Amino acid sequence: LGNSLRRILLSSLPGAAITNIQIDGVLHEFSTIKGVREDVVQIILNIKGLALKLFAEEEKTLEIDITGPATVTAGDIIVDSDVEILNKDMYICTVAEGATFHARLTVKPGRGYVQADENKKEDMPIGVLPVDSIYTPVRKVNYQVENTRVGRRDDFDKLTMEIWTDGSIIAQEALSLAAKILTEHLDIFVNLTDEAKNAEIMVEK
Repeated sequence: LGNSLRRILLSSLPGAAITNIQIDGVLHEFSTIKGVREDVVQIILNIKGLALKLFAEEEKTLEIDITGPATVTAGDIIVDSDVEILNKDMYICTVAEGATFHARLTVKPGRGYVQADENKKEDMPIGVLPVDSIYTPVRKVNYQVENTRVGRRDDFDKLTMEIWTDGSIIAQEALSLAAKILTEHLDIFVNLTDEAKNAEIMVEK
């Protein structure tokens, strides 16, 4: 049970993530930007750490428009009421005096992990860079199973789970959602026969 919940928590919960980035003056990810300390590869790596909430079903475009000198963080991203940035202190890049940094980020809902190649579209304009999307809001899960005593019986197991999230969902909600996903998938097998579907099972609490 612990292993199944852990796998679902890390791979199957819905969330939101950046799918592509467009930076003024940049044609490919191996470019450098005049007046910006980081190269494009490093900027993309930094932006992939963005934690956000999306209150819409469709994709949204976010924007960064900075003139240096400035240290650019996630808090500088321009959003509307459908998007909330959770880690506003996250570092993106440093812009020198007189230089500018203008970028557009596309965010959309999804689940699990999607590679950059899968985010690439045939009609995508030159300069729009697809990135890996980490949709899952759960960052880390540990679980431990221990023998425990209930009354006079000592043949029970206790499952302890530790869950770390990006802040877009609390651990209890993530665990509850993972359990719901697991239950709905198991229902497929329960419904294979009427006998199993209608059987009464005693569950110890």
